[in-house]
Amino acid sequence: MPATPRAAIIPVTPFQQNCTLIWDDATKVGAVVDPGGDLDRIEAAIRAQGVTVEKILLTHGHIDHAGGAAELKERLGVPVEGPHEADKFLLDSLPETGVSYGIDGARAITPDRWLNEGETVTVGGLTFDIWHAPGHSPGSVVFMSRDARFALVGDVVFQGSVGRTDLPGGSHEQLIRMIREKVLPLGDDVAFIPGHGPTGTLGQERMTNPFLQG
Repeated sequence: MPATPRAAIIPVTPFQQNCTLIWDDATKVGAVVDPGGDLDRIEAAIRAQGVTVEKILLTHGHIDHAGGAAELKERLGVPVEGPHEADKFLLDSLPETGVSYGIDGARAITPDRWLNEGETVTVGGLTFDIWHAPGHSPGSVVFMSRDARFALVGDVVFQGSVGRTDLPGGSHEQLIRMIREKVLPLGDDVAFIPGHGPTGTLGQERMTNPFLQG
């Protein structure tokens, strides 16, 4: 029997970013995905679910996704995995970015492991395949559980929208190509948690997302 994933979404930062606590239901071992800030709220959710966090995962390096990673790593004593190394410049500049957006306490972070396409990440008994999907940021990655038909897509695609591409290293043309060539082919039945807003399925986005038509 493949492990069953469970997830709790914890909106953090003024950007209402979907920090996600994901865990293996059998072992209650999990990971925090994209701890942008509001760490007390994240830790309260961890306690409420009774999860033992073994790592922090980052889909990309923007402040609302990674701003709290360095401090949470220290609080929990766990490694950080992801994103792709192309986002190193974003992670290095988190303190300055935090100041410009009025987000206190953001610290630079170097992940314990950069992620490349074709690699896998484990969370308890769960296994996620890694897809490198630049466009929103150069180092954005998608975490895909083939067994559970479930993906964590960061700011690559949203319900009815796609990630903004007007930030450093962004490319709208590249983002749309990545979604069409890498993300949608994962399967119409795949449910996803995006970095902002409601969850969805890739089939719904393929048929109705206005950015992906034509």
